[in-house]
Amino acid sequence: MKENVVFYGLSTEGYYLASQMVINGADVRIIDESSSSAILLNPEIAKTYTNVKSLRDDEPLLAMEPSNIAISKAKYLFFTPRIRKTGDDLKAEISSMFKAAVKELKEGSSVINCLPTGFNGNSETISFLKHITGFQAGKSISYFYFPVQDLNKIPEVIGALKKTDEKKILSLLKINKKERKLVDIPSAEYLHAINTIQRFSNFCSIFEICKFVKNDARHSVLFNDFRNIYLDDMITGLYDLRMLGSSSESSQTLMYLINGSVRGISGYIKRLIDIIRLTLKKNELKAAKTKVVLSWTLDVNEMRGDKIEILNTISSKLHDYIGDIVTSTGAADLFHHDKTTIVIACSIFDYNEIKESQKNEDVFVIKANPLCEI
Repeated sequence: MKENVVFYGLSTEGYYLASQMVINGADVRIIDESSSSAILLNPEIAKTYTNVKSLRDDEPLLAMEPSNIAISKAKYLFFTPRIRKTGDDLKAEISSMFKAAVKELKEGSSVINCLPTGFNGNSETISFLKHITGFQAGKSISYFYFPVQDLNKIPEVIGALKKTDEKKILSLLKINKKERKLVDIPSAEYLHAINTIQRFSNFCSIFEICKFVKNDARHSVLFNDFRNIYLDDMITGLYDLRMLGSSSESSQTLMYLINGSVRGISGYIKRLIDIIRLTLKKNELKAAKTKVVLSWTLDVNEMRGDKIEILNTISSKLHDYIGDIVTSTGAADLFHHDKTTIVIACSIFDYNEIKESQKNEDVFVIKANPLCEI
């Protein structure tokens, strides 16, 4: 008999995992948190709709059931929501969504939290789970931690409160024929923290040192390995880093690593804005006659909203100097006869799109990479 699997959150990560499971024979539903409806998935749907955007376009045509009914029948509930709030509103948004996700769960079911937490964050979530449902995790209900960040690098371990339902959960999360391993939840948190901090420390060391490199042809060749690292790569996982920073009460060294990386990202954004201002000055461009295009193709259905937030931050800061700021994907809206255009390529995909279509001499292209090449 197939076990009922429900995903709360029609996110890119959630749909990817759900599609893999339904193709492998699981009975899966995915809840669009914005409409409180559960879409009934089948192998044909998973193969026809390769991403969330295409699925959303045809969502009204798909078979559905009320989300509370789907959750009440769920044996496994995966928490994969799209989080968009920041600052003080972030915790309230997560709590509200988690409450909606688990309040109809029955005894004997399992919760798999795919949203990254800070240190000891799962302890708070488990306490909140008991407050909402009345069920004690590890006894009346099972709890797992599986923080999905990059679909090209799915976590190798699954945090478990107790090794309950071991075979089934390992079978469900056997993605691309690769077995996962069950570990205790603190270990899963520590491993995710190491990967996150290590990644940002590496990036920060690169762009902190590259800002001293002269922007010329000779140095571009010498530092060629770093030319294809873009803002899009640097920001991936910023949400996770901030969660670690807001929860850590431990060593001064650890906080130095986390806060240093957060400041490094802020410093790079400031440098990028300074490069744009310098481009205006060097080329004697008037702000009123200049248009800045932030070219960044974003996945608006990702669980994390940190890239959208950074894009809005850059746009807002540039508005202090230049009135005409637009955001774009790829090479759209780049060429204007009445204004000189400065384009910021925020990912390698966007840069390649711009490069293929660039025909106008009145366009300056700045790569948002560690070298800030123009």
